Parts: sequence; C-alpha cells; structure tokens
Amino acid sequence: MNTHDLIEFINPLNTSRFKPEGEVGPLVQDSRQVTEGSVFIAIRGTEVDGHMFLEDAIHRGAKVIICEESYYTDADVCVIEVENTRSLIGPLAQKMAGNPGDQLKIIGITGTNGKTTTATLVYQALTELGQKISLLGTVEKKILGNSLDSKLTTADPIELAYDMRKMVEAGSEYLVMEVSSHALHQARVAGFKFSIAAFTNLSQDHLDYHETIEEYAAAKKILFAGLNSESSAIINMDDSYGSFMKNGISAKITELAFGKNAEIISNSAEGLKISVNGIEISSSLVGHFNAINITQAFLICDELGFDGSAIASALSAVPGAPGRMESVSLGSEAHLPKVIVDYAHTPDALENVLKTLSDLRAPNQLVYCVFGAGGDRDSGKRPEMAKAVSNFADEIIVTSDNPRTENPDLIIADILHGFENTDNVVSITSRRNAIFKAVELASSNDIILIAGKGHENYQEIDGKRYPFDDRLVAKEALELKAKGGF
Repeated sequence: MNTHDLIEFINPLNTSRFKPEGEVGPLVQDSRQVTEGSVFIAIRGTEVDGHMFLEDAIHRGAKVIICEESYYTDADVCVIEVENTRSLIGPLAQKMAGNPGDQLKIIGITGTNGKTTTATLVYQALTELGQKISLLGTVEKKILGNSLDSKLTTADPIELAYDMRKMVEAGSEYLVMEVSSHALHQARVAGFKFSIAAFTNLSQDHLDYHETIEEYAAAKKILFAGLNSESSAIINMDDSYGSFMKNGISAKITELAFGKNAEIISNSAEGLKISVNGIEISSSLVGHFNAINITQAFLICDELGFDGSAIASALSAVPGAPGRMESVSLGSEAHLPKVIVDYAHTPDALENVLKTLSDLRAPNQLVYCVFGAGGDRDSGKRPEMAKAVSNFADEIIVTSDNPRTENPDLIIADILHGFENTDNVVSITSRRNAIFKAVELASSNDIILIAGKGHENYQEIDGKRYPFDDRLVAKEALELKAKGGF
C-alpha cells in the first residue's frame, strides 16, 4: 500500500507534510519489529503504551507513524494522527494484508470453558468431511493440516491478518477460531466478519482484567452484537448467560437446549451417545460438558449446510482436543492408576471434570486431584477452585500451576483458604513432586486428575518458561511405579 492510499483509508485527524513515495509496510505495533519502510502504529496497552516508542520506531526505519498524539519529528517520516489507534488496527491490518477475512467463512467460538474442544471438533469434523479448513486456538494454529504453535487464545490483529492471508493462499475456505474476552474488549477481532458465532458458557474467570462478572459477560457479548443479519449465532441456552448473549442481536439464532433439540442417550467411561435434532452421535469423549461441546460442533456444521448424518459420522470418528480429558498410560495399565490430564483451571471447569469422573467411577475407586492456580490472574477464583475440588475429589494435592511472577506458596495459601476441611488435602509446591506423590499414593484401581495445564508443555516461573508437560511427568511417574520404584 502506498502512503496516499493509506491516508485515504484512515481518514486521519492530521497528517504531516512529508509523504514518502512508493509502497510502505509492513504494519507493526512492536517497535522492535520495525524494519526499513515499516508502518508503526502506537497502541495504548494494559501494560505498555506504544506512544513511548515512537522515536525507537523511527530510528529503526519506520516511514509512517500512526498515533493518537500530535507528534513532530525532523526525520523523513509521515506522521498520521488519529482518534483511536486500537479501533483502527484491525481494519488496517486486514486492508494491508489484502482483506483475507473476506475470503474465508469464519466461525468464532467464545465462552469460559469448552472453546478449545468445540473449535477442535469443528476443525476435525470438517476435515473429515473433506473441507479445507484452518484453526486458530489456545492449543495450536492449523493452516489446513500444518500445525504451528499458538501463544494466545486470540492473537493480535496484525498476526491474525497475516495468518488469514496464509490460510487463503494455502486454499482454506473455512476458519474456526477461539475468541477470548480480552480479544473482544481490545478490538483484536475488528476488521472482518464472522459467519457463525457460538457461545459455550460463562463462569468466573479473568476478573483480574474485567473486574466484575458483568463486565466479563459484556465483553463476550461484543462478538454477538457485531453479527449482521446474514450471520448465525449458536447459543447454549442451558447456561444462565445464554439469554443475555441472545437478546437484541441481528443474527439468525440457533438455540442449544438439552431436553429440546439435544439429548444425552448414554454417558459412560466408554464415551457418549447423544441425539441432536433427532440424529444420533457416538463419541469417545465423556461427560455432560463434552456433550455440550459435541452438540455445539454439530449445530455449527449443520448451520454451514452439511448433511446431518455425515456430520454425526465425522464427529464419531474424531478424537477432540489434546490435553482435554486426555488419558496417560503405559499401554498395559492393569496394575497402575488411571491418570487423566485436563486443562480445567476455573472453578466451573474443575467441577465439570471432577463430577464426570465421580459419576463414572466404580464404587471402590478413589479420585485424586492434583491442581493449582495461575499467578498474576484472578486471585478471587482460587478459594472457589478449592470448593469445587472438595465436592468431588477424595484425595487432594494442591501445587503450583504457572506462578508467573507471584510466589507459588502464597498462591497455594490462597487456594487452601477455600477448604472447609483439610484432612484429605496436602500441599506440595513442586508440580513434578506433586504428580509423583499422587501416582505413589494411588492404588491400581484409583483415578488421578492432573488439572490446570492440559496441553501446555511449559511452566512459567518468574517470567520465564521452563519445559514441563503434565503428560510426560505423569508417564515418568507411572513408569517408576510399574518398576516398583516408590
């Protein structure tokens, strides 16, 4: 894009006299990524204000600066002043990438829990149906069949536009993506339209950022308020916030409601059988919460126009998301406890997973739970997590999750305040030691849930990420127990 087209698209408040000739770009919001000819846009973030780095961006070779302040420089740089850079960055990123969002049917999934599993099921089912689809989510990015690491549930607008362009170039026709409340509140998904938006559920999370549950819900509602009459919304009406998401939106609405258009036929350790719109689906996934995820995925695919029986067949064949109720075993675990790793890191998610395991266990099976809470996040949910675990787990080990910059022992102390009775509770700060202790104590008949990190292959301590995978550590512990090492 040349400077004249850029200015015309932006329609700024003010523009400096200097206007470099020729093409400019790429668009960047981190001054450390500026190269010769870049367009640097200054965003006011929650921790860092991009306006502090205007001089650094110019020094590194930016030819255009977009900011919210009057700024003078002697350098040969075009300074464009706008009212709000955050509302501009999404549309501008899409424009400079060739509007790839307009060339994809985009499915957005939001909610506290279930986003990853539902998005993964949609991706896997449409792939099974022979469709060219890409995925953006917490666990990974997938451009058709190629996997890339994913650092945020929803990336920044520039990265999103770049990823979408790569998807289009690869031949993708569909994109299913998780949409976080942070991304909605920060306008990271502005600049393109969603064909379908789905709401899974809402419970306490991220109140360190949103402050109240009402503000958290309002952020989620942004996704549905932005839909037009040609879009569709799939809304879980069994959740108490379903009506809030539904009210006043322009999109076509499909309601998910068990007892109306969905029914659980059976739910056992072997998997689920559910009926959606009269069509039966079998799945290896277990639990009522997964029945909701499968139903959401079915209704999304149905809204896209695929045959119901074909969707059911596809969903019956796919495994779901890694790190979500994922079993860890050595292949012949007759003499070893059953270990399950799950991402559950909110009170509601912990309760859902533990209730499922409690409902499915044999009368003489004990359920162990190893869990912690993330640092630098909503501390108010920590005692609530303890209450959720105490309702369903027989033996509890409280440990570190990702303490980030907090003292892990203080996080554990916050959690311990939520227990009314600590007779069956121990705390072990080292997550590795906690997992090993659970495997040591559990009998061959027991179930161990290791919750909170799921698919993650790191532990974040003092701002650094160290290699750590619950699944690998659990396997090491099982191997040691199999050899009689405890």
